[in-house]
Amino acid sequence: MAGQRKWNRRTAAFLFLLPAILGLMLLQLVPMIASIVISFTDWDLLTNWKQANFVGWDNYTQVFKDEKSYTSLLNVFVFLIGYMPLVMVFGVLFAVLLNRNIRGVKFYRAAIFVPVITSWVAVSIVWRWLLNGQSGIVNYLLSLVGIQGPVWLQDPTWAMAAVIAVTVWKDVGFVSIILLAGLQDISDDYYEASELDGASAWNKFRNITLPMLTPSLFFVMTISLINSFQLFDQVLIMTNGGPAGSTSTIVEQVYKNAFQFNKMGFASAQSWVLFVIIFAVTFLQQWLQKRWVVYER
Repeated sequence: MAGQRKWNRRTAAFLFLLPAILGLMLLQLVPMIASIVISFTDWDLLTNWKQANFVGWDNYTQVFKDEKSYTSLLNVFVFLIGYMPLVMVFGVLFAVLLNRNIRGVKFYRAAIFVPVITSWVAVSIVWRWLLNGQSGIVNYLLSLVGIQGPVWLQDPTWAMAAVIAVTVWKDVGFVSIILLAGLQDISDDYYEASELDGASAWNKFRNITLPMLTPSLFFVMTISLINSFQLFDQVLIMTNGGPAGSTSTIVEQVYKNAFQFNKMGFASAQSWVLFVIIFAVTFLQQWLQKRWVVYER
């Protein structure tokens, strides 16, 4: 009887999980396997995929020879250099401020998270208008203090900076809320003990808050890095990869090669090259976290 009940529980669990398993296989695993196969062909999306020719590693070789692929990857790393420090610093700053017991703190916590749940399409359209070089509000505000703003999204020098600023504005709420949860998980005993030793506010932050916050910092850094390599929505809508390719990203190139230039095999190869890069960076993060992440025992 006990064995029969155990079998029934396993059967019930499997039946409950079956829809999710089927969805995972049909919507993720099968397309992933198909994309691997397609990456070794010259399928152009317009003809029957059975008529595609096997080209071996030619698509992957072309990825590393293609100047646009190289430029788009370089742009992603430029984005990372500007984005990661800003979103981490402001995330920690806002998390500390939102952890204070002040009037209306719940409203502020909700307000800073609103951009996170807002559609990237809507956000990008609004910011494209705000950053308009001739009639945008940003340049108007700058003119009030005697600064002539650039034509942000049409200037190769400023376009990536504008994309970075908008992305930080949208993502900092997510980082702040995760770090806020990490702050609230730190025991007050550490701070009480440090106060008995006469520690200053800065020493408490440097020697208690930051070390104890490193698990949460590691999590948001990992998520932010992965999302940064998949930078697409805001670039496509705000700049379309321009001007002069200064904001072009690898995902944007995958989209254009697949659905505008009908080079599905080449686009699939680009996707898997990106996957390998993301996997390598994530693995490196996992290895390095042993050196700086402090887990409370």
